[in-house]
Amino acid sequence: MYLLIFTSSFNKDYKKIIKRNTLLQKRILKSLTLLSNNPNYQSLRTHKVNSIEFDNVWSSWVTEDVRIIWEYNNNTAIKLLALGTHSGSNKVYK
Repeated sequence: MYLLIFTSSFNKDYKKIIKRNTLLQKRILKSLTLLSNNPNYQSLRTHKVNSIEFDNVWSSWVTEDVRIIWEYNNNTAIKLLALGTHSGSNKVYK
């Protein structure tokens, strides 16, 4: 099990993206739970990416368009860097 480290940028993205959307909020929380238990869980579709703000990091699936951007902090922790969409104004990919 991994400890999740929430950065201020992730928290800001989270507040911005959920905006009274309880279904999306539940899906994000479910993905975070799966991520903390096993970052390579099949439904997360975890893979390496180049993000806009960060170089080589990991991306995990929340919904068809929403992604969690993160990196390993050490062998026991995951640092959550960003939360955003695959496309549009909140996109987190290059």
